[in-house]
Amino acid sequence: MKLSRCQLSAVITAIIFAVAIALAPNARAACDNCGTVTDVRTVKKEGQGSGLGAIAGGVIGGVLGHQVGSGRGNTVATIAGAGAGAYAGNQVEKNQNASTTYEVAVKMENGNTRIFSFSSETSYRVGDKVKVVDGKLTRGS
Repeated sequence: MKLSRCQLSAVITAIIFAVAIALAPNARAACDNCGTVTDVRTVKKEGQGSGLGAIAGGVIGGVLGHQVGSGRGNTVATIAGAGAGAYAGNQVEKNQNASTTYEVAVKMENGNTRIFSFSSETSYRVGDKVKVVDGKLTRGS
């Protein structure tokens, strides 16, 4: 098969074009530390009681209960006050030890999902473009 100069030139141009496309860098290479916020949620963790709140509440409740009535009524009031105080003291201690964290889920351009936790509310919203710099979340471009 014989090719004319025009056909040969077209074939060579097509080959050069194909090679150039194959060797050219991607127009937008994946950024390993770039991503998009996919979820922002508040996580509340219930506190634990150590027993100190219950003891303190029981003592205070018992003292206050002892101030009520006389005889058997006084004994019942002391016991009831101690029990109620212990329960209330334990609840107060648990509430003081409770914590709230704010988690931001980020879908990275490489396909991974990463979760970042914050101790205070953040301004990140779903759809925000972000970057991870030195392990910390920052606004992307």
